[in-house]
Amino acid sequence: MTPSSPPGASRPAVLIVARLPRPLEERLGNHYECHARDGLSEEALAQLAPRIRAIVASGSSRLPRELLARFPALELIAVFGVGVDGIDTVAARERGVRVTTTPDVLTADVADLAMTLMFAVARDVVRADAFARGGAWKQGPFPLSTRVSGARLGIVGLGRIGLAIARRAEGFDMTIAYHNRSVRDGVPYRHVADVKTLAAQVDFLVLSLPGGAGTRGLVDAQVMDALGPRGFLINIARGSIVDEAALIRALQEGRIAGAGLDVFEHEPDIPPALSACGNVVLTPHVASATGATRAAMADQVFESLWNHFSNKC
Repeated sequence: MTPSSPPGASRPAVLIVARLPRPLEERLGNHYECHARDGLSEEALAQLAPRIRAIVASGSSRLPRELLARFPALELIAVFGVGVDGIDTVAARERGVRVTTTPDVLTADVADLAMTLMFAVARDVVRADAFARGGAWKQGPFPLSTRVSGARLGIVGLGRIGLAIARRAEGFDMTIAYHNRSVRDGVPYRHVADVKTLAAQVDFLVLSLPGGAGTRGLVDAQVMDALGPRGFLINIARGSIVDEAALIRALQEGRIAGAGLDVFEHEPDIPPALSACGNVVLTPHVASATGATRAAMADQVFESLWNHFSNKC
C-alpha cells in the first residue's frame, strides 16, 4: 500500500530530468516537491538547486560532474532504467550520492525484443509485410530469407539480459558463445576472448552490455567485417557501442547481412542513410516498453525515494 506522505515536517525537493509515465509523475508529485527540468529557466534552476535532494532520471539522461556540482544537497539519483552511462557515477560516489536503477524487472522484455529483432531482420518480416499488403505477392513469391533455428549466436555482455537472451536462444537450438569482461561460472556457453573473434564465429551478434566511455565504438568496421556478409548485428544495449557510420557503410555495401536496432548513437535522431537501408529493422528504444514492466519500474523508482527519505527522517 502506498504511504500517505513521507515522514518529516517538509517534503523533499526532487528534480525530474526525464520523461516519466504519468502515473509515476503523479505519485511522486503527491509525496514530494517535484520540479520538471524542462519547465525551469536557468535562473529558476539556480534558485532551486540548493534545495534539491533527489534527481529522477532515465537511462538516457546526462548528468555530468559539472551539473551534479550545482546541487549541494543532493543525496539520491533514482534512474528509471538500468543504464547509467550518462551519469558521472564517480562524482556521485565521491559525494556519497546514491544511484539506484530498476534491474531485473525489465530483463524479460528486453531479451524478448532482442529475439524479436533477430527474427524480424533474418526472416525479412518488415519487407514481407509490405510485400503482402502492397499486392506484390500476385506477381510472384517473396524472396527467401535466413533461418534462425540452429544458427550460431554470439552475445556481447553476459549479464542478466545476456543470460536471458541465451536461454531463449537455447529454445531455438542455437549454438551460443559469448564475450564478457570475465568468464562466467556455471554457464554452458563458450567464452571468446574478444569481440572481433566472436563476430567471426557467429551468424548473429547480439549486444547486451553497458554503454559509456569504456565501450564506445566497440563494434567498429573491423568487427562488422569479421561478422561478414551473412551475419546480422542486433543491438538492444546502447547506440554508442556501435560505430554508426561504419554500420551504415557495412549495410549499404552488403558487408553484413543486416541489423536489428533498438538504440542509436544520437537518439531520437536516426541518420536518413540508416533509415533508407532495407536490410535493417529499427525500433524506437522500446525494449522495456510494456505496460507491466514500466509499472514495475515505476514502483522501484518510487520505492527508492521512499526508502531513502524514510531512513533519513
